[in-house]
Amino acid sequence: MNSKRPVNLDLSTIQFPLPALTSIAHRITGVILFIGLIFGFWALDASLSSPEGFAAVSDALAHNFLAKLIAWGLLSALAFHFVAGIKHLLMDIDIGVTLEGGVKKAQITVVVSVVLIILAGVWVW
Repeated sequence: MNSKRPVNLDLSTIQFPLPALTSIAHRITGVILFIGLIFGFWALDASLSSPEGFAAVSDALAHNFLAKLIAWGLLSALAFHFVAGIKHLLMDIDIGVTLEGGVKKAQITVVVSVVLIILAGVWVW
């Protein structure tokens, strides 16, 4: 069958709507959180192994820029993933499943996430 429909394979030219972007970001933050478990489990293991290990983790989180950046990044991913997860749960119970409701919930997700990410940055630094 010969289709005459145009095919656009250049993803850089496609303009995704905000609900699609928040859904994609929700998946990406899930992967970031899964990979971040390596840092979290290492910190937990080291901090519970001995008083010296706890002091080392505490010192790293207090004075090491990279450790603070990783902690803030994981908290930011967790904040967005949590808020977007609540959005998806609301969709599962048929709240705001219209086009307008989806856009409004995506906007709320972004705003609430930005506020939580800023608060996480203030808390970490």
